[in-house]
Amino acid sequence: MKFYSLMLIVLSLFIASCSGTSEVAKNDGHANMDHSNMNHSNMSNMDHSNMDHSGMDHSKMQNSPGAADAPIELQFIDTMTVHHQEAVDMAKMAETRAERAEVKKLAANIIADQDREITQMKRWRDEWFKDAKPAINMDLGGATGEHMDLKGLGELTGDKFDKEFVRQMIVHHKHALQMSKAVLESKDAKSVRAEIRQLAESINKTQSVEIADMEKWLESWNK
Repeated sequence: MKFYSLMLIVLSLFIASCSGTSEVAKNDGHANMDHSNMNHSNMSNMDHSNMDHSGMDHSKMQNSPGAADAPIELQFIDTMTVHHQEAVDMAKMAETRAERAEVKKLAANIIADQDREITQMKRWRDEWFKDAKPAINMDLGGATGEHMDLKGLGELTGDKFDKEFVRQMIVHHKHALQMSKAVLESKDAKSVRAEIRQLAESINKTQSVEIADMEKWLESWNK
């Protein structure tokens, strides 16, 4: 009887040891992965809806190599897609940090409009420029304005958030107007697809109205 008891104890210790080794190997697997050959080119398709962007640095958005030499339509699609995503990320912060109803309404409109346009532009890229290299050109149309400071904005709430949100969004919208103007007035404008022209015109119309509203708000808030 003692013999069988001893064997059960030994067997139990052996199983526990194997289980522990397996768990360690499982947990260490990701740490030992080689990320050098991973393809990050599809990161733009990530779902940003549940991500916390308040700590992200958008001030270092880099142009794609050779982007200025790419077709104007491709430059517009790639650049406006990331530009829209910046605005959406910032607008989502207003849902919990903004104080004024007009700011929350503006943010909701930006999310709805620009999320829809991002989806549209990604579809066009897949149809028209599927194998093309990235053509992000943040200088498109001479637009060299500042980028979003989501980290700084994430430290604000209430009145301070509203004012800084609107100040940054005015600059960001004006950048979008410059890019839209670039595609509408480029030397290749006659060959630009109707879909691109319509989107650029829509961005001009919508964001011009929003800029005027935001400038009025800031003026009234600072009195």
